[in-house]
Amino acid sequence: MDKFDVIIVGAGPAGIFAAYELVKRKKDLRILMLEKGKGIYQRNCPKHYNGGNCVFCNPCSITTGWAGAGAYSDGKLSLSHEVGGTLPDYLGVERTIDLIKYTDDIYLQFGADSEVHGAKWSPEMSEIQRKAIEANLKLVHCPVRHLGTEKTQELYRELYDFLIDKGVIVEFNSPVQKLIIEKGVVTGVVTRKATYGAKYVILTVGREGSHWLLHQCEQEKIRTEVGIVDIGVRVECRNEVMQEINKNFYEAKLIHYTKTFDDKVRTFCSNPGGFVSSEYYEGNLAVVNGHSFKDLKSDNTNFALLVSQKFTEPFNAPIDYGKHIARLANMLTKNKVLVQRFGDLIRGRRTTEKRLFRNNIIPTLKDAVPGDLSLVLPHRIMKDVIEMIEALDRVSPGLASDETLLYGVEVKFYSNIIKVGNDFQSLSVKNLYLGGDGAGITRGLMQASVNGVVMANEILNREA
Repeated sequence: MDKFDVIIVGAGPAGIFAAYELVKRKKDLRILMLEKGKGIYQRNCPKHYNGGNCVFCNPCSITTGWAGAGAYSDGKLSLSHEVGGTLPDYLGVERTIDLIKYTDDIYLQFGADSEVHGAKWSPEMSEIQRKAIEANLKLVHCPVRHLGTEKTQELYRELYDFLIDKGVIVEFNSPVQKLIIEKGVVTGVVTRKATYGAKYVILTVGREGSHWLLHQCEQEKIRTEVGIVDIGVRVECRNEVMQEINKNFYEAKLIHYTKTFDDKVRTFCSNPGGFVSSEYYEGNLAVVNGHSFKDLKSDNTNFALLVSQKFTEPFNAPIDYGKHIARLANMLTKNKVLVQRFGDLIRGRRTTEKRLFRNNIIPTLKDAVPGDLSLVLPHRIMKDVIEMIEALDRVSPGLASDETLLYGVEVKFYSNIIKVGNDFQSLSVKNLYLGGDGAGITRGLMQASVNGVVMANEILNREA
């Protein structure tokens, strides 16, 4: 059995930055990274040269591979401690802010754009905030560094080359089957190809691996708690409707508590001039997402509206709940993403090809299937989405027009939140560190990257 000092499972941002910090501070460590998908130089989505049609790759090159789903995201680095995860709950606000700055400097070192959107507060931003307050919306100030999808991939290629040059071993197409735990201490992992031993194991499996991680927790009796379920739609409108927000913030983080149910709804992952995309999980489960390039632009802006639900006992299956709703949409579309005009939704009718064709808004997701979201989303979530759009219309007039497009379903597959200490070590298994989106701790590139840095430093401090 080959033995390592540290094994990192999952080569997304959290895993990459954990490896970076380890080799930066201690060069003689033996580090193995195990990734379910392909290398960054081999990742290709056939949709890009197949007329926009998915061919159901297994595993999906959009959600797996070097840099995880982040490689095909629009590459936004949220520079606020309030956005992208719950790290302040573990680290405190001041330390989280310092670590975001530290990690952001690493991104800059590897080629991130120096421009930061929304860094300086302007009179125009104050006016947008005034409108938001009138509409019962909370505007979270979050400066954003936008990389763009193509530039994001270039940056993560640079990080890959750096880590390989420093001696990190990376095995692709190597999903981990199980953990090896002896007397409450992790000692290694098992893949389809081999068994590996290690003093420390870091699990950063991302959303793609959240179901696997939950299964491991159940099997090994690793303590968890039920996390928040985020379900909603992706909205697409003309750039003109969102031009004030796009120009002044690039991405405005807006939160609304709905008048009917008092549920929290938030905007997420806004892409000015971007493109709606589909991504596939195990079983060819199609969900919607969005991205934007640095150079290539569309006439539209898209963003997610996510309804956050915190369930109580005996509920313990947030991933299965989200997948169940996504499967309802897939049943109507033969595993494609469903699209509906807002005007059709509020009138209780299905969108047809004819109604879609006469729109001013041309869908950027070409293989989306016109349909009826009311046959898919629970009434409560659908009502929350409608009320959120009506509130946003007071800030960006025209958003609640009949022609605004809603794609479904957007689901964020967070695992049950793994019980960890402030060092992100499992409270159930020694030497096992858990982080990133799959562990229910982070929600985006920056906090996932910071999470990786922290876990590496905790291990290094123990070895000092």
